[in-house]
Amino acid sequence: MENKSAVTALAALAQDSRLAIFRLLIQTGPEGLPVGKIGETLGIAPSSLSFHMKELSHAQLVSSRQESRYVIYSANFQTMNDLLAFLTENCCGGKSCTPLTECNNPEETDL
Repeated sequence: MENKSAVTALAALAQDSRLAIFRLLIQTGPEGLPVGKIGETLGIAPSSLSFHMKELSHAQLVSSRQESRYVIYSANFQTMNDLLAFLTENCCGGKSCTPLTECNNPEETDL
């Protein structure tokens, strides 16, 4: 993933409603949800929802498909995985990372 694509994706997710939409679609899985169900579940008005879906689509974080008279949105798992890989590309200087549970265990710290 290029820097510009990563910045676009992160900017799209840096808003409460869009982050909630994306997380809902991630939880739903590849089958996705009708746009009306997304708005109903999250309490987002249709006019606002349309704007947020456009931003997430522009960042390639979600995709849509037409099923009968419904527009179904689903998370773009490839873009999500590419973004995660980009963010952690040089994690821990290429060394094996210590699990979070070990780092946060107060009994094992040297204070």
